[in-house]
This record gives sequence, structure tokens and C-alpha cells, in this order.
Amino acid sequence: MDDFVKMLEGQSLRIVETAVVIILYIFLRWLFSKIVKSHLSRRLLHETRGMAVRKIFRLVLLIISIVFILIIWGVNQTDLALFLGSALAVVGVAFFAQWSILSNVTSSIILFFGHPVKLNDEIVILEAKDYEIEGKVKDIGLFFITLETPDGEDVTLPNNIFISKSIKSKAQENVDEISSEEEHHD
Repeated sequence: MDDFVKMLEGQSLRIVETAVVIILYIFLRWLFSKIVKSHLSRRLLHETRGMAVRKIFRLVLLIISIVFILIIWGVNQTDLALFLGSALAVVGVAFFAQWSILSNVTSSIILFFGHPVKLNDEIVILEAKDYEIEGKVKDIGLFFITLETPDGEDVTLPNNIFISKSIKSKAQENVDEISSEEEHHD
């Protein structure tokens, strides 16, 4: 028993640092949940979409916390750096590989926080010089966005299209037309 107490005394700083990492993990997990919830209500998004984004953030936060705890407890940093480098390479491919599943997931996160498109928006995706996809946003999922065309057809597009193509909002277009008409009447 005395050996165990002596061992704990020698590791007290590491135990405190580990406790701080765990407390930070719990706090940041709570904070991300609040941020996601506020985005859901502001952007009129489905709760299932928020659940998916929360799971992704929790996983990333858990991995980061585990890495910090491993560093605190003296895991070989060369091995850890090799592992992290490999993981970051996979994430890098996810951001830039046009048709990969990871690209759609990372695009989904970017769309969730940084893109002005929300449910029921009428948009035009400018594919090429003479080709456009027009429709109303019906669903924004983890991998795909569903548009309802003016003909009533559903078109499902991968999320990375919204990151790589130009998107024109029909609502903004209508506001611009109304404001220019008002200027001509004045």
C-alpha cells in the first residue's frame, strides 16, 4: 500500500493535468453542443443534422483529449507524431478529394457552420457556362443535399458540390430586383 501511495505522490502533477484535460473535454463538449443547437435554430436545420455534426465534433474532441493525455503520461512523441501525421493526411485527402465520402462529411461540417444555404432556400448552382441546377433546398444531410426542382423533381447532390461550385440564392436575386425597381420609381 505504501508503494502505491508513493507512486501516486510522484505522479500527482500528471494526475492533475489529466483531470484538467478531462474537465476541458467535458466543458468543450457541452459548449459545442450549445453552438450546434444555436446554429440549428438560426438556420432552420433538422435535428438529425445537428446530431451528426455533434457526433463528429465529439469524436474529434475525444481524439485530441486522448492525444493530450498520452503526451502528459509520456508516450513516445515520435510514434505519436507519426500516427497524427497519418491521420492528418487522411483528413487532408478528405478535404480535397472531390468524390470521397470523407470529402462529403467535411463539406457537411463546413456547410453547417459557414454556408448561408438553409432549408427552403431557392438556389441556383452554377455548374458550367450554360448549365445550371435550380431548386428549393429540401434536406441537408451528412452526405447529400436534396433540391426540389421547379418541375417538382427531387435532385440529390453530394455536399462537396456546394463547396466547389458557385451558388446563387434566388431570394437575394429577388431582393436585388425589388430594390432596383424601387430606385427606378424614385
